[in-house]
Amino acid sequence: MKTKAILALPALAATALLAACGSGGGDTGASRDSIRAVGSSTVYPFAKAVAESLARSNPDVNSPIIESTGTGGGMKLFCAGVGADTPDIANASRRMKASEFETCLANGVMEVVELQVGLDGIAFASAKGGQTFNLTPQIVYEALAAKPYGNEQTAKTWADVDPSLPADPILVYGPPSTSGTRDALKELVLEAGCKTNADMTALKESDEDSYDQICTEVRSDGAYVDQGEQDNLIVQKIEGNPKAVGVFGYSYLEENVDKVTGLPMNGVDPTYENISTFAYPGARPLYVYVKKAHLDVIPGLREFVAEWTKSWEKDGMLAKIGLVASPDDVMAANMTAATEFTPLTADQLK
Repeated sequence: MKTKAILALPALAATALLAACGSGGGDTGASRDSIRAVGSSTVYPFAKAVAESLARSNPDVNSPIIESTGTGGGMKLFCAGVGADTPDIANASRRMKASEFETCLANGVMEVVELQVGLDGIAFASAKGGQTFNLTPQIVYEALAAKPYGNEQTAKTWADVDPSLPADPILVYGPPSTSGTRDALKELVLEAGCKTNADMTALKESDEDSYDQICTEVRSDGAYVDQGEQDNLIVQKIEGNPKAVGVFGYSYLEENVDKVTGLPMNGVDPTYENISTFAYPGARPLYVYVKKAHLDVIPGLREFVAEWTKSWEKDGMLAKIGLVASPDDVMAANMTAATEFTPLTADQLK
């Protein structure tokens, strides 16, 4: 396989081969001298900060290229193969799916290193002086589901969902289907709300495909607006409309506290402490996936991974821009993974 061939060669020979073995086997002309990372818009600002720190501390290493493609899009690019025309790293705001791991293997990406770099939360927010109400997974599900509990979606206002809420039109700006934030919204909030219905719990046992569609499909009639992979655009949208609600990673809420206000979920505010203890229902881990075949071929890749480990502590650089540190035991396990580069296995994703 391609990966085995690369790993079997000395660094100089591997560099030459890496230049020619892209996902389609075509010649890219030259091996890259810069790290390339793709993926989550939520992880993007953290990855950029780590890249800038690497460039400052290692002047001989070119600054990594970080692209915000969404988690799903990033995984597709990452798993396309090994070679200079494929990324070295995939940033993800949810864990790699078993199906994505299988795609990696099928395309010769035989060794993938998984690092949980910290925690984040699915934050619901409104403009300063805008909507201020308590949400629950059930309220969000009934407001945003395409077919709540299998029925026609008729809710036009928040009051249609819950009479205690404002009689304002439901307008939510959020991430697209390619985003890991959207995946987390489905899993942590929409599905949690859907499962409050006993019939849906029974449906999961009898027809899981129907259950997934009913519990996680988002309405497409304009009440939920797909705002693309740039979470800052969501902030801008809700800042300009006090009746709108936005959905994005907690770090963007932290970064824009002068413009937006986080909405509580089950009475729990999206704060650093509540996310770190998982008291906030929308808390989630963030990941970085590293292509082990590229480690000794792409200059600075090992150093870039090491820079993450220097930055993800509770008092580290990334905490200052909104990353929530992982629990101590999880951080220790990932520090080991970041130094020993033990590959991920299919069993770990089950």
